[in-house]
Amino acid sequence: MGTSDPRGAGMIGEEFSRLPLRRVEVRPDDPPEQGVWPLTIPAVARFAAHGLDLGAATVLVGENGTGKSTLVEAVAMAYGLNAEGGSTGAMNRTYASESGLHAHLRCIRSGGASRWGFFLRAETMHSFFTHQASAPSPWDPNFHHLSHGESFGALLDSSRFEGPGFYVLDEPESALSFTAQLALLGRLIDLTADGRSQVLLSTHSPVLASLPGARLLELGEWGWRESAWEDLELIDHYRRFLDGPERYLRYLV
Repeated sequence: MGTSDPRGAGMIGEEFSRLPLRRVEVRPDDPPEQGVWPLTIPAVARFAAHGLDLGAATVLVGENGTGKSTLVEAVAMAYGLNAEGGSTGAMNRTYASESGLHAHLRCIRSGGASRWGFFLRAETMHSFFTHQASAPSPWDPNFHHLSHGESFGALLDSSRFEGPGFYVLDEPESALSFTAQLALLGRLIDLTADGRSQVLLSTHSPVLASLPGARLLELGEWGWRESAWEDLELIDHYRRFLDGPERYLRYLV
C-alpha cells in the first residue's frame, strides 16, 4: 500500500495531511474483471475507473442495491479492517459474502497518520458481539444482554470510537432510534473535529446524512453524483411523506 500521493499534494490539500486515508483506487497492475459483479453496479464501475478521494467525512446515500455497502466494505477491507466488522485486529468470521474488489485496491495513506480503524457493519454486529463474548473485555458489557439499539450505543460509547483513526459505518441507523441517531451524529462530529480522524458512512438516514462538512455522494443508475443535503432524493421523499403520508399510503393499500 502506498504512503504518498503520486498526484501531488496540491490536489489533496494541506488540511487533509493528518487524515489516515487520502485516496483509494484500483491497482493499475491488477484491475478487477470488467462486466462481472460488482462492476456491473454503476457506482462500483465508476469507483473502479476513477477511484475515490477521501476527506474528513464521506457519506454515501442511495436506494438498496446501488452499491453503498459494496463500496464501504471494499474500502474497509483494503484498509485492513475485518469484513464482518471490528478493528484492524479483529478475526471474527462466520460467512464469506463479500466481493473480491478489495483485493484489487490500493490505499494511499497520509504519512505519520493513525493506522487505527473500526468497521461498524449493522448486518453482522450479532456475530461481532458473539466474538467479543468469547474473549470478553473487562471494559465491555455483555452486548447480547442489551437491546439491539442499546448494544450499538454501548459500542459507539466505547474506546473503539475514540481518538485518531478511520471509522467506517455501514447503515448504523438500522438499530437506532431518532434520539440515538442524533447521539451518533454528535459522536461523528466530535471524531472529525480533530483533523486526524476520518469517517466513511453509508446510510438511509436523513439525520446521519446531515453530518456537517461531509462530502455527500448520491448513488444510483448514474453511478454517483455529489449533492447537497437538501437536494438528495432521500430528503425529498421524507419531506413529501411527512407532509402528507396519504400520498404514499394510497399506493400500498
